[in-house]
Amino acid sequence: MVTELTAPQIQLSGLHRWRDFLALTKPRIIELLLITTIPTMFVAEGGLPSVPLMIYTFIGGALAAAGANTFNMYIDRDIDPLMERTARRPLVTGAIKPWEAKLFAYILEITAFLWLSLTVNYLSAVLAVSACLFYVFIYTLWLKRSSEQNIVIGGAAGAVPALVGWSAVTNELALAPWILFAVIFFWTPPHFWALAIKYETDYKNASVPMMPAVAGHKQTALQMTIYAAITWFFSLGFAFVAETGLIYLLSALVSGAIFTFGAFQLYVSKDASIQAQQAIKYFKFSITYLTILFVAMAVDQLVSWGP
Repeated sequence: MVTELTAPQIQLSGLHRWRDFLALTKPRIIELLLITTIPTMFVAEGGLPSVPLMIYTFIGGALAAAGANTFNMYIDRDIDPLMERTARRPLVTGAIKPWEAKLFAYILEITAFLWLSLTVNYLSAVLAVSACLFYVFIYTLWLKRSSEQNIVIGGAAGAVPALVGWSAVTNELALAPWILFAVIFFWTPPHFWALAIKYETDYKNASVPMMPAVAGHKQTALQMTIYAAITWFFSLGFAFVAETGLIYLLSALVSGAIFTFGAFQLYVSKDASIQAQQAIKYFKFSITYLTILFVAMAVDQLVSWGP
């Protein structure tokens, strides 16, 4: 016997489908990537960029990141059921079929390229799509399952939005955006490894050689401290290359010190259970740190900006 769905039931089903498709794009990651895009535009402009340009860049960057994340979920659908953190993703539960996710990813990336090409510039479009290609082919398909350095090298994809933001305003690249690229690149390992410490068992179950699952917490925390210190160094270097004001310099100095010291605290911690708790706190702070850094960058430009 076939039961006909009522109009409200059909609407509810459609809403759930859209939520599942949205989940494929990893919205929280998109938010983080765009935090690094828009403030970079302020520095490139030397003040307040064109509002329409920021909106166009925001939309294009979001579409490109969404496509990359969807491809990532499509590829990882075989190992996601093995990990607690990813076991409820739409492709694991069956809410979205693999062919639907793949088609959705292609549509997102093609739309992102066309959108940025037509509303921003061709360089920004190429950079955004190149980040997707790197994330899919270099990180997801190759490094993630074969090297403990996976997130180190793969982090380059997440650093590209800073280049996109700069090129959106200037239609070219310079030393300053590449330093911001380095900031995000070196920030990524301590940020992600902090989460990986919490879910070490997940990665072991899925045979993914993430640093904590391969080298242990102590060695991971040491590497996190080194990368955090390098991040701090480049964030301060940016102040001099981009000739920012005191607002950014002091923000980078203080928040970078806290970011580095937090990683060092993980290294000296001897209690594994306490270290896991500290790791999650550090993971959350790492997001706050990056936000502080880039928001301070934008505020700094607005304060010093004049008509």
